[in-house]
Amino acid sequence: MGLFIFLAIIVLVIGYIVSIYNGLVTARNSYKNAFAQIDVQLTRRHDLIPNLVETAKAYLAHERGTLEAVIQARNTAVKGLADAKGNPGDPSAMQNLSDSEGALNQSLSRLFALSEAYPDLKANQTMMQLSEELTSTENRVAFARQAYNDAVMTYNNRCEVFPGSFVAGSFSFTTAHPLEIEDRTVREVPKVSFS
Repeated sequence: MGLFIFLAIIVLVIGYIVSIYNGLVTARNSYKNAFAQIDVQLTRRHDLIPNLVETAKAYLAHERGTLEAVIQARNTAVKGLADAKGNPGDPSAMQNLSDSEGALNQSLSRLFALSEAYPDLKANQTMMQLSEELTSTENRVAFARQAYNDAVMTYNNRCEVFPGSFVAGSFSFTTAHPLEIEDRTVREVPKVSFS
């Protein structure tokens, strides 16, 4: 009878460890799937930018530097996304993606600010449509990023809370890094002058 109780306890402990392990795998797959949604939206965004630049070229011929900066930032962001896709959750990959997307946001902001000075460009149907698609895509990226960050938090909690931390450490589960795309223009303090 004692042996039966001992074996039952061993089976329950092993079953509990397997359950924790499976939960960690499920949570990891969940955040990787959530990152795949970010990938879809950022790829869509990156694909729209060359069309936007091409449309603006005719109107902004003497603003070549701005257009080239947008294309360079886009290419850097595409590379950052490719690196992050290889290992979602990796802190350096997520930081690289965040930095490259932030730089792309800044260059696009400069392009849109510049386009305000050109009424013909601002009124161009293709430019308006591309701007609207980019705005829509930005919203989708924000929702996908929120879902990814929530999945990362759930996964990290499972990795860090006992007894999951014991199982995670034993099977080399490492914490994942959320994606924060910093928009420096949002953080700037508006300048007020009463002179």
